[in-house]
Amino acid sequence: MSARLHFLDTQGPEEGPHVMGILNVTPDSFSDGGQYMDPERAVERAVQMAEEGAAVIDIGGASSRPRGAAYGAGAALLPAAEECDRILPVVEALARLHPDIPLSIDTFRSNVARQALEAGAAMINDITSLRFDAELAGVVARHDAPLCLMHSVGLPGDMPHVTPHDDIMATVLRELRVARDAARAAGVRRIVLDPGFGFGKTTGDNLELIRRLSELTELGCPLLIGVSRKRSVADAMRVALAPDAHAGGTVQVAHAVDIAPEDRLPGSLALTGLAVQRGARIVRTHDVLETVRFLRALQNTA
Repeated sequence: MSARLHFLDTQGPEEGPHVMGILNVTPDSFSDGGQYMDPERAVERAVQMAEEGAAVIDIGGASSRPRGAAYGAGAALLPAAEECDRILPVVEALARLHPDIPLSIDTFRSNVARQALEAGAAMINDITSLRFDAELAGVVARHDAPLCLMHSVGLPGDMPHVTPHDDIMATVLRELRVARDAARAAGVRRIVLDPGFGFGKTTGDNLELIRRLSELTELGCPLLIGVSRKRSVADAMRVALAPDAHAGGTVQVAHAVDIAPEDRLPGSLALTGLAVQRGARIVRTHDVLETVRFLRALQNTA
């Protein structure tokens, strides 16, 4: 019997924010690839994040790294059997040893979702919003599990990092509404929506989504935001410094220097705070303890 995500059983705006800890059991994810390929180490990390305050752990076995200037060629499409080989031992071990920890599975395949739910997972997180495998919604419905639908462009194996949009919020609203309705038609009762920060969007698009996030609440589903360590966070953190007259005009322009993923926490938390104030109820992050503490301070001073 898998742990239930009780906070998704109530739909009131007072619910949240809750933290979703990221656990990538992949060799090539952009930030933490290769760190948790060993199932024992992955289980230890999941337990650590739960102890730090994560309400759910999101386990991914296939990198969704998009192609483009930021990440190069992007991640290739992984065979389903290999995806299962990576995630199922972790799910099975956690379900056996720590059945109180709710597990989400980051997958876009119905057969992977089915095996993971049977092994003890509680939720499915589909970065393609059913565009890769429409049968996934039926699998989730039969297990009465929550389903997160994320907006993205392209399909796994060929997902662009940047795609031009005339009105990014109008596009995201329209396409998430279609995905939500398809999931409901398949019988899914609990749906979470994610605007897909960083997937087929410019930095300007991503920041516009944060500014206008409250518009997505009209879709009537809890909102998840995943900004953790993304390239647009680094872009937002860069500051172009003006020449310092007292130093003879020798100050260098800071925006020419990249900020490594592990150094993007301040920017991640800043965008997270704005997103929560605009309606986000679930925050997906690599940095669980810091995010939990930040959100607690934000709530206590609101």
